[in-house]
Amino acid sequence: MTMSQSAGTTEVLHYTAFSTSPSGGNGAGVVLDAAALDDADMVAIAAELGYSESAFVTPGPDPEDARSFTLRFFSPKAEVGFCGHATVATAVALGERLGTGDFGFHTSAGHVPVTVREQDGVLKATLTSVAPRVEDADPADVTEALAALGWQAEELDAALPPRIAFAGVRHLVLAAGTRERLARLDYDFDRLLRLMERLDLTTVQLVWRAGPAVFHVRDPFPVGGVVEDAATGAAAAAFGAYARALALVPDDARLTLHQGHDMGRPSLLEVDLRPGDPRVRVTGAAIAV
Repeated sequence: MTMSQSAGTTEVLHYTAFSTSPSGGNGAGVVLDAAALDDADMVAIAAELGYSESAFVTPGPDPEDARSFTLRFFSPKAEVGFCGHATVATAVALGERLGTGDFGFHTSAGHVPVTVREQDGVLKATLTSVAPRVEDADPADVTEALAALGWQAEELDAALPPRIAFAGVRHLVLAAGTRERLARLDYDFDRLLRLMERLDLTTVQLVWRAGPAVFHVRDPFPVGGVVEDAATGAAAAAFGAYARALALVPDDARLTLHQGHDMGRPSLLEVDLRPGDPRVRVTGAAIAV
């Protein structure tokens, strides 16, 4: 486990989430004791680390609950309301120290229960999202997003229409008609950034359906100062809500999302839907690097 020192003697742990290999997944810094840090410190540490997001942990609101924590997330540019991969990384880091089982994470998006378990010698974390919602996307905004991406409207998959999905933060979901279209990502960073800031989007989730419950996804993340995210748990949760709202999968379903392959950081995200529960569960491994 490697560490870096920043903001005095702050200990920063380095993890990759949604992978069992250091060469895959999405990197995150994890600060397990952020009580002495202010916002400027956290932004500075996140910028120094350069990960798409890092997590900063303080005790939860109940001082009697040793497995309750408050999490804040920062990209290299600013605070982010919720981050799935840094949540998974933090949960695994805590599981290594406090033991597997349940944790309660309090975030600005709401309360996020997380369960850590061991599977084949690797710790995996399952987060349960806040209540999600899915809304129509304004056709003019979709047109602008496609122009920024350099995509043509006819390259979309008509069976997966554009929507804005939320499970902690907002994402615009756009579905490519072919794997080849998804593989070619060369977008206008500033133009997409302006649209995303106007619509309060965290990522644009680009998807291609490989099978009934198998998807390849990519997530441009210019609002975080990052061209692309290698694994986006928050977007995976939002996509689970999208898939349910459009009846793409049964009420009781597990979706497999492959992300990061086109950028050389293969990641695996498992998304579970349960009948009668609107929340979405996202599972992934994480390891220290």
